[in-house]
Parts: sequence; structure tokens; C-alpha cells
Amino acid sequence: MAAKPKRAAAAKRKPQPAIDPATRLKLYRTMVECRMLEKRAHDLFMQNLIKGTSHLALGQEAVAAGFGVAMREDDYTFCTYRGHNHTYVRGVSMTAILGELMGNSAGLMRGKGGSMHLTSVEHGAMGSYAIIGAHLPIAAGAAWSAQYRGTEQVSVCFFGDGTTNIGAFHEALNFAVIWKLPVVFVCENNLYMEYTSIYDVTAVRNPAADRASAYGLEPILIDGNDVDVVYETAVDALERARSGGGPSLIEAVTYRHGGHSRADPGKYRPDDEVQKWLGRDPVPTYRKRLLQLDIDEQDLEKIDTESLAMIDEATETARNAPLPDVDIAWIDVWADGGAQWRN
Repeated sequence: MAAKPKRAAAAKRKPQPAIDPATRLKLYRTMVECRMLEKRAHDLFMQNLIKGTSHLALGQEAVAAGFGVAMREDDYTFCTYRGHNHTYVRGVSMTAILGELMGNSAGLMRGKGGSMHLTSVEHGAMGSYAIIGAHLPIAAGAAWSAQYRGTEQVSVCFFGDGTTNIGAFHEALNFAVIWKLPVVFVCENNLYMEYTSIYDVTAVRNPAADRASAYGLEPILIDGNDVDVVYETAVDALERARSGGGPSLIEAVTYRHGGHSRADPGKYRPDDEVQKWLGRDPVPTYRKRLLQLDIDEQDLEKIDTESLAMIDEATETARNAPLPDVDIAWIDVWADGGAQWRN
């Protein structure tokens, strides 16, 4: 049974102005669209239209939405195989993501990457990485490039709690601090590393936040299901990185509604724990908050309706796309765009 994480010492955050209604509605819309995208991915998998497996982030939408709204258009995103939402919030279309999951020509990479390797350099989505921890040094490298070029771009790197026990986590943090790189490391602690509670195999209670001080960083532990908190924390960290203040390490405690992947029923999690976290679902929780803040319910219903229409249209377009031409097997193989010259 997963232990309950304790709070780390609060980081010193500058007072934030109240989030304006337009931004709150954008945060809500982004979460709703992410939720519908992931639910539709689940439905298509159950219809055998998505082959292999997929790793969904149902329940974790607040992290992707909070950072997606806060980030600048030319910032960089690095994420894991659970990266559909992180890719979507950077501007990639639902059609391109669903098409990629279905392995057809409508896909973001024409079906060659699949669920675990979504990438769109055009949108600053610099890859979903299936190797645990592999992308942290790469994110630091991208930040170093931005620092060298003086662009004020920030590299934001998302990873799971299990990554905190990987050597690359410590190596990337060390160099990020030494060189004051404009990078924000975000641990999405959903309490489980695949099928094992993170607290059963980690020496500290908060796997990311409790290690921050070892690298001279403030421990930042936040409610990853509260999109307002995520957004405000993201604004702080991005401003710090952009102004030359160096990296941040944020631990956002959240929970995935389902198992690790579509092949995992998640039965190792106690029923009472699952129900407790389902009661803290970030989407309906935020909807309720907005109503309490006198946001017009018709505005929220409009977002719900428009988001459903968007995912329905994207689904039909992606489903009806043809399979990729076999000739694309010979492109995107080497840096020059081809492979024939090597054969």
C-alpha cells in the first residue's frame, strides 16, 4: 500500500496576482480537451484500432494544462511515454496524435513513432522518451543551447517518480545547477513506478522534493491535481529560469486513474486509495471551483460541447486516414533524411 507523502518545506514563492477569468477558462478548456483526448484513446484501444499498448494520463491533466498554459511558444517540452497530453498542450492537433496512435498517415510522424514517441520540433515538443530518465540530460542540453544562444527559452522536463532513482536524474540536476541552466524539472509523482509503490523502494518520503537540497535547490512539493497551483508554480519557475536564476525541481503529487498501461488493470492499488483519488479528479474539481468563483456555467458548458465536437471530428479524420506508404520506411532513418546511400 502506498504511503501518504508528507509535505516538504514550502518554497519561497513570490506573491502571485489573482488568476484572471480568461486564464482560468483556458486552464479548464485545456484540461477538458486533454481528458477527452485520453478517453478517446482508451476507447479506440478497446475497439482494437490502436495496436500494441498505450500509457494514459487520465487523472494527471492538471500538470500538463498548468505548464502548457504558462509556457512560452518557443519553450521546449521533454516528456515520457505518458506524453500525449504534454504534446497536445504545445499545439499538436488531436488528429495528429490519434492518427499516430493508430499508426496511419494522419499521424504526427505518419505512424512511425506510435504512442510512446510523439515528437514535434515545430511545436517545441522535443520528444516522448521510453527509456526511463534518458531525456533529463537531453533537456539540460537543450537548456544549455538556449543559454548559449541567449534566447531566453526554457526547457521543461516531465518525468515520473521512478525516474528519481535513476542516475541520469542526479547527473542532469548536478550540471543544471552548476551551469545555472534555464531548465525546469517536473516530477509527476503518481505514487507508483509501474506496479510498485515509490515509497517501498525510496529512502526519502518525497522522491524529488526531499532531494532538492542536495543540489542547492529549494524543495517544491505541490498538489499536482490543483491546476491553479500548478500554473502559478510554473509561472514562478519559468520566470526564474528565463531571467538567469537557474533550474527548479518541482514535485507534483498526482494519481493516474488506471493502470500503468492498457495491459495493466492496476489491481495492486487498494480500492480505498483509488476511490479517494477519484474523488480528487482535477477536472470536475476545477469546474466546481470556477462555479464558486462566479464563472458563468454556460461558458463551461460551451467548452465541454466544443471539446467533444473537436475530439469527434479528430477521431473521424484519423480513423479514415489511409495507412502510410511503404516508401516512408526509407526516410527519417539518417540525419540527411534518407538511408539508400548507405545500402
